[in-house]
Amino acid sequence: MTNLACANLALYLIVTLLLAWPLSRWITALAKGQPPRWIAAIERPLFRLAGIKPEEGMGWKQYAIALLAFNFVGVLAVYALQRLQGVLPLNPQGMAAVTPDSAFNTAISFVANTNWQGYGGESTMSYLTQMLALTVQNFLSAATGIAVVFALIRGFASRLSGHVGNFWADMVRCTLWLLLPLSFVLSLVFVQQGVIQNFDGYKTLQTVEAQDYQTPKLGADGQPLKDDKGQPVMENQRTREQSIAMGPVASQESIKMLGTNGGGFFNANSAHPFENPTPLTNLLQMVAIFVIPAALCLSFGQLVGDRRQGAAILAAMTAMFVVGVLVATPAEQAGNPLVAAQGVDIQATDAQAGGNMEGKETRFGISASSLFAVVTTAASCGAVNAMHDSFTPIGGAVPLVMMQLGEVVFGGVGTGLYGMLIFAILAVFIAGLMIGRTPEYLGKKIEPFEMKMSAVAILVTPIVVLAGTAIAVLAADGKAGIANPGAHGFSEILYAFTSAANNNGSAFAGLSANTPFYNTMLGIAMWLGRFLVIVPVLAIAGSLAAKKRIPVGEGTLPTHGPLFVVLLIGTVLLVGLLNYVPALALGPVVEHLMLWK
Repeated sequence: MTNLACANLALYLIVTLLLAWPLSRWITALAKGQPPRWIAAIERPLFRLAGIKPEEGMGWKQYAIALLAFNFVGVLAVYALQRLQGVLPLNPQGMAAVTPDSAFNTAISFVANTNWQGYGGESTMSYLTQMLALTVQNFLSAATGIAVVFALIRGFASRLSGHVGNFWADMVRCTLWLLLPLSFVLSLVFVQQGVIQNFDGYKTLQTVEAQDYQTPKLGADGQPLKDDKGQPVMENQRTREQSIAMGPVASQESIKMLGTNGGGFFNANSAHPFENPTPLTNLLQMVAIFVIPAALCLSFGQLVGDRRQGAAILAAMTAMFVVGVLVATPAEQAGNPLVAAQGVDIQATDAQAGGNMEGKETRFGISASSLFAVVTTAASCGAVNAMHDSFTPIGGAVPLVMMQLGEVVFGGVGTGLYGMLIFAILAVFIAGLMIGRTPEYLGKKIEPFEMKMSAVAILVTPIVVLAGTAIAVLAADGKAGIANPGAHGFSEILYAFTSAANNNGSAFAGLSANTPFYNTMLGIAMWLGRFLVIVPVLAIAGSLAAKKRIPVGEGTLPTHGPLFVVLLIGTVLLVGLLNYVPALALGPVVEHLMLWK
């Protein structure tokens, strides 16, 4: 790993953690329902108009029903906007209605905070759909994740109340007083750096050189002509024009990162210069992905009355993230040995280009692209500034593993912390078994109900991922989408279902997934991976909230020191990753052995 790559990693972590500390104090105030008086004055009429009584707590079942109903309505709204966009305003390019299967997939994708995109944004979605459907859900899906972790933290901090908070109040506060202000400021910075923000029609410009291409030849009836084998007859065309897409990009770009959503306005996502034009925007986008998840860890310590607890969780996440970067970056800097066999120097250094530059932007290079890939997959964001399908087998395996850990290495806003807390519950349970003592965490006994719900939350995503991958590699429609037969094609399918079920949204782009089969299968995987985890987490929150806190005794496992951090990391690796080892052996491991044989 070069000195430049090390400096990039150090700068990124320092900036992120420095910003996370003050932000955590604001998040803590929102979680406690104690915002400043001027905010309370604004909230009061809004709550009264909506019939919400924020001071009235909900049990976990009531909280879960409200959450599921709200998100189901969101799916219907996003689906309807896509299907009707052809007759709705703010559609200067005259985009037609999105197909039913793609609209189904996209609606679930954005509501589930996955933002898997089987479509090209600039060629499929109108400005109204991008703003009213996709950008709005970027806010609401992120706020949903934060609301769930607020409920779980209240379960640990509560004293026999049985309440986990008010879902509607949590949603309003997370959206209005956390996500919206941060997004507004970040959008202005992006615009200053060159990210576009307009409602103009697409621009047609003259190119310096002519471009040759082929199109199907049309008959007198306007239908494509076919040869005797049934294949379309192609004819050569030449053009000196290029269409440049416009649109309200900066406003979507900011919440895409802050909410760990990841859905790009353009098909190339953060590799597109209109979304990510400069090294500064690249750094800010990575910081935006981690800053709220990191701040939530610190807020957790503040809310349970012991800041060391939050620091321990944050330390475990940071350690696993750093290891991921230290594996992925050298793998990409080492380059492709098949290229080296042609007499090309592939080893990258700080002073000399090299390494595996396939699929990477020359604006960012290998170190910034590798760092971005680990950040976005560790945090369930899914935004990309390079094509992961072009990474080396080991370089591509790291983003895959980051997702398969359960998206708990920082993870999505809220989802990363509540996922890690589930592993923490499992870790103290294992420790309790070793010493023959009833496990406890933060003064709450961990009993059979909590362990059953933890098992459900942990096992849902591996089951969905592995079952979905197995069906896809057996079904004819699943195999039809593979462009790279063999180990890499298997990796593409495994990556797709891993990304969907863990609500990440990034892809190995070689898989043709915009088909009825994959749109349906991945849509189901995204819904189950999101809400079959949230419901047991809320059940745990309700159970803990109804328990009294017990004093710390001599047999209590300290959960704020290095020993617990190691135990927690070990639990994540053993329980979270071992489910996928056989599948990884069939994909990236085999591909690596074939490449370096």
